[in-house]
Amino acid sequence: MKTPAQNENAIDRRTFIKTAALASAGLALGSNIASAAGQAGGKRRYAIVGCGGRHRMYLNAILKDYKDVAEIVAVCDVNQGRAEASKNAAAQAGVQIKAYYPAPGANPKTPQFDRLIPEFETMIKETNPDIVIVTTTDCAHDRYITRAMELGCDTITEKPMTITPEKCQRILDTKKRTGKNIRVTFNYRYSPPRTQVKDLLMSGAIGDVLSVDFTWLLNTRHGADYFRRWHSNKRNSGGLMIHKATHHFDLVNWWLSASPVEVTAVGKREFYTPEMGRRFGLKNPGDRCTGCTEAKTCGFYMNLAAASGTRAMYLENEKYDGYHRDRCVFRPDIDIEDTMNVIVKYDTGATMSYSLNAFNAWEGYMIAFNGTKGRLEHSIVEQIYVNAADSDAAQGAIKAGGTTVRVIPLRDSAIDHKPWKGEGSHGGGDVVMLNDVFLPNPPADKYQRNSDERGGAESILIGAAANLSFKTGKTVKIADLIKDLAKPSYPPMPTSKDPVKMPRRV
Repeated sequence: MKTPAQNENAIDRRTFIKTAALASAGLALGSNIASAAGQAGGKRRYAIVGCGGRHRMYLNAILKDYKDVAEIVAVCDVNQGRAEASKNAAAQAGVQIKAYYPAPGANPKTPQFDRLIPEFETMIKETNPDIVIVTTTDCAHDRYITRAMELGCDTITEKPMTITPEKCQRILDTKKRTGKNIRVTFNYRYSPPRTQVKDLLMSGAIGDVLSVDFTWLLNTRHGADYFRRWHSNKRNSGGLMIHKATHHFDLVNWWLSASPVEVTAVGKREFYTPEMGRRFGLKNPGDRCTGCTEAKTCGFYMNLAAASGTRAMYLENEKYDGYHRDRCVFRPDIDIEDTMNVIVKYDTGATMSYSLNAFNAWEGYMIAFNGTKGRLEHSIVEQIYVNAADSDAAQGAIKAGGTTVRVIPLRDSAIDHKPWKGEGSHGGGDVVMLNDVFLPNPPADKYQRNSDERGGAESILIGAAANLSFKTGKTVKIADLIKDLAKPSYPPMPTSKDPVKMPRRV
């Protein structure tokens, strides 16, 4: 006999398959968002700003699976080569779009990521999109989100929504002033095993949650990659507390249906340092892997020319903006942490102990929820992946047999639940999320996995508070970082007001 959780999962899968099939068949589907009204054929018009690795998921989705309800009209990037590559990809699918980028010679010799290029405004005025998808570097998200709203567009943004409380406040204020919509795509919420955890918590399997123990591990392939890219400087990414941990903080916020109140944290960089490079035997490493004299001896060497993805997206496009994808992970100018520990207090009274390390032997996480009726333990081992280098690999895919979901009632035997399964990137979350994003009338979702600027803000504010706590050594209150932030919409959860069955006598 199936548990309620298993039945719900089966329903979700059948519903997804059915609705996706309807979209592929091109049947007439009504729209439930205001900005799309009146467009020819009922299709919503999309433009994408930022043509790096992540934007391809959205571009391909619009060109293929959702072409009957969506159309891509333009792309925009600071790099001419990447923008033109996206335009050519659309052309190969039989779709003609416009590509916008700075004129030759307009880009600075040293990459400046936190800027709004004027070609973006030109793109919106000339192509009139309903929705702008923002997949730029993190530090520029706020500029493109706010300007798109000011020009009359709704927005969809990759996580993190932005990287500082000041940028976050600007987004919230612009949203309030313009009335336009913001969607933050937290694909981990949609991953079947993570939805299963939410289902169990909602069902009251362990009562109301009092504390959470959460450990996330990045290995020395994927984890190291953050230290060679633009992510390695906080002015670009906010550090791993925001760029990476935003995923994790949002999961816990959503799992608990709770809002963070205060944060205390410590962080350090001790592995990806010049000193560690010398301990590994490197005598004179260069600023980047290309041309480095230590290439034959360094285990962290990255050959951009060896993989077609990195060669086409980065190496061949360096001439346009000067961005180097293969910088040394041991160089001195890195200013993000590789070891982080955080304590978060929530408005429900729950507390979370979280750690993130970027130099581990395996990749994935372990989390435990301690509740009034017992404990829920969940872990996932992820497959190794490096963006653009592993063209056949799915980003954040789950290793076969790498998922566990266990409930341990108070004074009773543990119950191992068969994990809900999904396929593809981010544990199967991307494909489910895209269905929710692009179908005009997606299936009703009792888990409320879609997120707006409120959820986007709460996830990055934990990271921003942690970054501040790293500097000051003090506890940081979320309310001191932001104003006028409403609580996100979350499904109801067991609370401290619910009666709890007395555990059996031992």
